[in-house]
Amino acid sequence: MLRKTLVMLTAVLIVALPAYADVFKMDLHASYGATSFHTQGAMEFAELVKKYSDGTVEITVHAGGSLGFKGPELLKVVKDAQVPMSDILMGVVAGSEHTFGISSLPRLVPDFSKARNLYDDSRALYEKGAEKWGQKFLYAAPWPPSGLVTKNPVNVKADLSNLKTRTYDKNGAEFLRILGASPVSLPWGEVYSSLRTGMIDSVLTSAESTKNGKFWEVLGAFKPINYAFPLNMVTINNDYWRSLNKSQQDAVLKAAAEVEASQWAASEQRHVDSIKVIEENGIAVSDVSAELSADLDKAAATLINEFRGSSSDEVKALLDKYTK
Repeated sequence: MLRKTLVMLTAVLIVALPAYADVFKMDLHASYGATSFHTQGAMEFAELVKKYSDGTVEITVHAGGSLGFKGPELLKVVKDAQVPMSDILMGVVAGSEHTFGISSLPRLVPDFSKARNLYDDSRALYEKGAEKWGQKFLYAAPWPPSGLVTKNPVNVKADLSNLKTRTYDKNGAEFLRILGASPVSLPWGEVYSSLRTGMIDSVLTSAESTKNGKFWEVLGAFKPINYAFPLNMVTINNDYWRSLNKSQQDAVLKAAAEVEASQWAASEQRHVDSIKVIEENGIAVSDVSAELSADLDKAAATLINEFRGSSSDEVKALLDKYTK
């Protein structure tokens, strides 16, 4: 409680900074480590903001969740100005803002090109969702597509039976539950140790994260099921945003647009590179069979229909475009 009070007091003081202050400083929370794809994007963003604002805006990226905040609370954390900015895995906060669950709906798009189309069509909805939570949406970029990392290859639906699989959001948990697995929610930092101890025996994640986690030390197979192209977004508390002058805001938006473009391109290349690395380290990568693909699509349809049922008319229209 004391920490929260001090942080909020600091936020009030910063928001009240006069226009003649030399440098406007902000912290940016990042859940993943310094070598992670999205954290590196946030660091690039901070560097560009400093450059384009002529050094009048400085953003410090705090990697690895070092500020102590957890994924599901991050919308509220930014709204309450406990931290001015954050990199947020959108699906993790879908329980707070339904719209943010769109990008992690299973098998809604098959490739990066369609994933980009979906993002472009969804961006106005994401901006509106962020605004409801007192913050401005700056940019978003996808993780490489999620697959299944397991001890043994998953070739048919029956191979998923009772697999204790770490998932990163509610959609992933429900998807795997429909398929017969036993989803487990864990912070990323606990995944490797949980694999070691047998608390879990598989992970729903990208080849990129499989590489970063060195999962070849505990697992043996990767199935590229293209579950989703989940997005991470970066947002800023509205009070902080409005405290920037027009030229500073322009600098932030320019940096955000550049990082968004570079991160989308980098994500696709990272997927290709990561598949190669994990194969070289002993993980067997195999294609999805027609039989398994049909079962995955059936489970996905169930989940997408459930999501549609509690969606606004705007979201329903968007889903109709991508499911017909």
